[in-house]
Amino acid sequence: MNFCSDNATGVSPEIMAAIAAANCGAVLSYGDDEYTKRLQVKFSDLFETSVTVFPVATGSAANSLALAVVTPPYGAIYCHGDSHINLDECGAPEFFTGGAKLVTLTGNHAKIEAETLGKIIDKAGAGVVHHVQPAAVSITQATEAGTVYNPAEISQISEVVRHHNLHLHMDGARFANAVASLGCSPADVTWRAGVDILSFGATKNGAMAAEAVVFFNQELAKTFPFYRKRSGHLFSKMRFLSAQLEAYITDDLWLRNAAHANQMAAKLAQGLAGIEGLIFCHPVEANEIFMQVTESVIAAVLAEGFQFYRWDSEAGCTVRLVTAFNTQEADVIALVEAVKRHYSSDFRF
Repeated sequence: MNFCSDNATGVSPEIMAAIAAANCGAVLSYGDDEYTKRLQVKFSDLFETSVTVFPVATGSAANSLALAVVTPPYGAIYCHGDSHINLDECGAPEFFTGGAKLVTLTGNHAKIEAETLGKIIDKAGAGVVHHVQPAAVSITQATEAGTVYNPAEISQISEVVRHHNLHLHMDGARFANAVASLGCSPADVTWRAGVDILSFGATKNGAMAAEAVVFFNQELAKTFPFYRKRSGHLFSKMRFLSAQLEAYITDDLWLRNAAHANQMAAKLAQGLAGIEGLIFCHPVEANEIFMQVTESVIAAVLAEGFQFYRWDSEAGCTVRLVTAFNTQEADVIALVEAVKRHYSSDFRF
C-alpha cells in the first residue's frame, strides 16, 4: 500500500527478463554493443524521425548533461520554480554546466506559460556583460504537480525559445504518463512541437535503472559523448542499460505501464473527490495526486499501513499520492475507504 513514489516500485517482468537475456556471453563495451546500436533505430521509429540516443542511469544525469551541452557557464536556464532540476538535483545542472544559473518562473500547476517566459527573456539583458546570458528553457512533462503540457502549449513555448535563439529541453522522467494521458504520438509533444532534447525516463515506469537522452536536434549531440564520459556516466557494460530501454519501448510496454498508473490515479481521485472538505491542489492528469487533508486523517491512514509523503512539510497537511505501473486496484479502493472512514466532515480550511 505504498503511494510514496513510482521510484518505490520494482521492475517490470519484461525488463527483468531482458536484463537476464543480456547477461549471456561477451559483447563489446562502452556502447559498442548490439543492444545500444539497435536503440538508435528503435527510438527513431518511435519518434518518427531520425534521433541520436544516449543511455544513462539516472534522471539527474540525463537532465544535467543535456543542459550542459546547450548552456555555457555564463548562461541562464529558464525553468519552473517547482521543477526537479531546481529543487531536487542538488545543484547538478549548475555543476555540470560549470556554473550556469537557473532562472525560475512561476506558473499555475507547475507549468511555464509562454507569455510570461517571453517577457522575462525580453528583459534578461542579452548581450549585456553584467548579466547571465539566456541559453536554454527546460520544461517538465509530466510536471512536478502531475499536470501535462499539451502540444499547443509546448509549441507556444517553443516559439519564444526560437525567437530568442535558445534551445528547448524537456525533462521527461514521467514522459510516458504524459503521452498516455494525452493520447497523442511521442512526436507530437517533442520535436514536432519544437523540443530539441528529451530526457526520456524509464526508471519510474518499470525499468531498474535506465534513462535516455534523446537528441532531435542532432547537431547538439556531437559533444554529448564527452560530457557523459567526463561525468562518469559512460557505462562499460552499457548493454544492461540499453537492454532495459529496448524492452521498455518494445510492444508499447512503456505506454501500457503508464496507462495503468494513470488509470489507478484517476480511480483514486474519483473515489476521493466526493469527500466534503478535501481539497485537490492540482488537476489529476497523470499518476500523481496532491491534496489537502486533515491532520487527524493523515495520522489515522498512516497508522493503517498506507505510505505517502507530506508535501509541504513534515507537519503539513498537503500530501502527495503516486500510483505506478504495478499499483493494485485493491490498494486504491482500500485507501479511498480508509480516508472516507476517518475523514472529519466538520473540518474547515
